[in-house]
Amino acid sequence: MLETLISSKTRIKILLKFFLNEHSVAYLRGLEEEFNESTNSIRLELNRFEKAGFLNSYASGNKKYFKANVKHPLFGEINSIVKKMTGIDYVIDYTLKKIGNLEKVYLIGQLANGIDNDVIDLVLIGDINTAYLVELIAKAEKKINKKIKFIAYSLSEFKLANIQQGQSPPLLIWHK
Repeated sequence: MLETLISSKTRIKILLKFFLNEHSVAYLRGLEEEFNESTNSIRLELNRFEKAGFLNSYASGNKKYFKANVKHPLFGEINSIVKKMTGIDYVIDYTLKKIGNLEKVYLIGQLANGIDNDVIDLVLIGDINTAYLVELIAKAEKKINKKIKFIAYSLSEFKLANIQQGQSPPLLIWHK
């Protein structure tokens, strides 16, 4: 969908990486490996985003790290566009809000790390009608053309440490 507006695949990957999860931090060589693209095209896009004020950077050792500028006036709008593009907004608005007493929803997996993926991995916390949820998810999968996997926890059994994957924390995408 976004490919029709933005022709640069590298630019789209950077949007996903930094504007889906505002806590994402990356450096050039890491992005080269993650995106499987040349450092020149990535550097060019990072510099454009930084010059426009969408990304902030800082040096640590011999590496220059980039992070989304959440204080930029357009950050919220870009974040919203990226959520729409990935289908996350549809899943939240038309599926998750209808399944019972939901307290929190976390996004985990590759998408939470800003890596485009055909699978949306969710952790749901609350008193959830699982049978109805499965029905709604099947409809949502057809609508957004992505697979949705989920794990449901009651509020009493949930521990954030249980869903921690690697270095990046799970992304809280909705809460009551």
